Amino acid sequence: MSKRDFYEILGVSKSSTADEIKKAYRKMAIKYHPDKNQGDKAAEEKFKEAAEAYEILSNPEKKQRYDQFGHAGMGGGQGGFGGGMNMDDIFSQFGDIFGGGGGGGSPFESFFGGGRGGGRSRQAVGSNIRIKLKLNLEDITNGVEKKIKYKKKVVAEGVTFENCSTCNGRGQVTRVQSTFLGQMQTSSPCPTCKGNGKKVKNIPSGADGMGLITKEVTTTIDIPAGVADGMQLNVKSRGNEMPGGVAGDLIVLIEEIKHDTLERDGNNIIYNLHVSFPQAALGDEVEVPTVSGKVRIKIEAGTQSGKVLRLRGKGIPDVNGGYRTGDQLIYVNVFTPNKLNSEEKSIMQQLLGSENFTPDPTKEKGLFDKMKDFFN
Repeated sequence: MSKRDFYEILGVSKSSTADEIKKAYRKMAIKYHPDKNQGDKAAEEKFKEAAEAYEILSNPEKKQRYDQFGHAGMGGGQGGFGGGMNMDDIFSQFGDIFGGGGGGGSPFESFFGGGRGGGRSRQAVGSNIRIKLKLNLEDITNGVEKKIKYKKKVVAEGVTFENCSTCNGRGQVTRVQSTFLGQMQTSSPCPTCKGNGKKVKNIPSGADGMGLITKEVTTTIDIPAGVADGMQLNVKSRGNEMPGGVAGDLIVLIEEIKHDTLERDGNNIIYNLHVSFPQAALGDEVEVPTVSGKVRIKIEAGTQSGKVLRLRGKGIPDVNGGYRTGDQLIYVNVFTPNKLNSEEKSIMQQLLGSENFTPDPTKEKGLFDKMKDFFN
């Protein structure tokens, strides 16, 4: 099933300000919050859907990419939270949207009676790593498996942990405040262990204060066919590790390497074919490059400059897999020589008065007819 438009989910437009988007998400989150709709799966899905939309639209870079590419720009479902989102992901990301301290306990516990048994323990998450990956047109068209070497922070061998004495291993601290509405209970990440629930007890030589060392690692990732320049692929848990917590993500930014002769236009591939005047007039067979190798095509006699030939299915697959593969479009350019020898000039002068060499616009197809031919 195709994803709904993120702007539609939050009830905002592309021109909405960051504050308007934030207010819209807060309204949706309050309406569908699980503490308020316990046991309602439909409300839980809407809550997750709103969180995913806000995760993209609240980030200027992701918003710009989404505005340009739609859901395809989010890495074919790998960016953002996607369908595998869980509640801890949402609260750890957006706790601050309600003024709850960013990653603390549910901001609704004080509103709806703390129905989650005093809040959930959070796991701290390591930082993400961003790398650039250059792909040629062949890799983009066919998809490719890439081995990537990069450096990341990992927990050093010999590191030991103990429960945090501040939060007793819960990862969060609870505060009770008196307000005009009565006593309000709020939870926030433990300031001592940063929400881990544990702290480093023994740090081996060479490790930093958190028990981490820098290590070069190799990981293999599958690049789907159809990715585009500027897209990001999110590889879960391949980023920097966090002692007592979970590793961040590896974010791969796609860069397209320009092809020598072929040009990408969406899911189509463009090739400019140059033929001589005799070839265009008499017809010929010529060889043209494609992503999958060279093919021979027929140039019909009388081919005009500007004619577009189509090789169906020789383009780029859609990254979402929901549409057909693009085509290769061949633009025919008839070369007119700017230098002629005396013999060539004599031949051309003989043809100058020929009826067949006199332009006749009435025999030429108009733009509408050419467009019909192009799409048929």
